[in-house]
Amino acid sequence: MLLLTMGLLDVLYTTVYLQSNSRTKIDYLYNSKDLDYDVVFLGSSRVNNHFVPKIFNEQGYKTFNFGITRSRLEESALMLKLMVERNYKIKNLILQVDLNINTNDHSEAIRSLFMPYLHRSQIIRDHYKNIPEYNELLYIPFYRYLHYDARVGFREMYYSLVHKRTNALDNEGFYPLTSHEGKMIPADLSKYYPKRNVAYEEIKAICKANNINLIAMTTPMCMSTINREYFNHIKSVYPEIYSFENAVTEDKYFATCGHMNKAGAIKFTKVVFNAFFKPKIQP
Repeated sequence: MLLLTMGLLDVLYTTVYLQSNSRTKIDYLYNSKDLDYDVVFLGSSRVNNHFVPKIFNEQGYKTFNFGITRSRLEESALMLKLMVERNYKIKNLILQVDLNINTNDHSEAIRSLFMPYLHRSQIIRDHYKNIPEYNELLYIPFYRYLHYDARVGFREMYYSLVHKRTNALDNEGFYPLTSHEGKMIPADLSKYYPKRNVAYEEIKAICKANNINLIAMTTPMCMSTINREYFNHIKSVYPEIYSFENAVTEDKYFATCGHMNKAGAIKFTKVVFNAFFKPKIQP
């Protein structure tokens, strides 16, 4: 009876998630196909809060910000694999590669958001086949929903069932932060050191195989950051990564030392657009 109940609950939860596309960027991605983008943005909160698709769109480009707070390059690689599997047509990928190149680890919080689709997606199964708990997640009914209850448990399933939207997809995926008040607290990168990154190498290979123009770059941090030499070390590991950590420098453009506010994001997005693109729409 217990196994039967777990099996039925597993089917119920999975069925609900398979018809949900307005709660997270991952469910939107998984439940979409054949989308055509001139530019896609991938990365962590330093993409989610830093790139304003509207600025590109106003110049005739179709873009979307798929950056997810707390995600790492491993999750970005899996998202790109799913985009290819779903026949997305992507001309340019702007990828944040800075603090996230410090580790080959994953984000447990973001990994959980892929779990509802584990039984349905060979791409997701192949991506996670070497993690320690893979067999339990795949073969024990409902285990993945219990294991990741905080992110894909009953509460999230219910909100997906009643189609309760979040703001994750607003502004073509861009989430603006408010202005900083008070003294800026410096970020400390003294324990960070860039290294060869498996997921970044994977992303490069996927882009090459699918004729996607990859633009990998660092993004701004406040000037009081401790050990800004970290960004110079990135170039020694991956010379092709574009350096934009100094594109915006004034504290008034930051919400925290590592994240720009809305005004900073607009300023930065314009800098990036002008560096790599030209307007399609003539004034």
